[in-house]
Amino acid sequence: MKIVLQSIITCPLCSHSKEETMPTDSCQFFYECENCKQTLKPNQGDCCVYCSYGTVPCPPIQQDKKCC
Repeated sequence: MKIVLQSIITCPLCSHSKEETMPTDSCQFFYECENCKQTLKPNQGDCCVYCSYGTVPCPPIQQDKKCC
């Protein structure tokens, strides 16, 4: 199974989108929107900002593993 590392993360506050490379060795709990400068945190029940706001879930979730 090929792991996708690119995800487009979209800010829920200003709708700014940017393609980012997800880390493979840790979860990303915080993300600062480069447009509105707000710090995003995962939604309740999600392990990281990519699972909440990205087009692709984080690598551990893609592999059906428990996230960080």
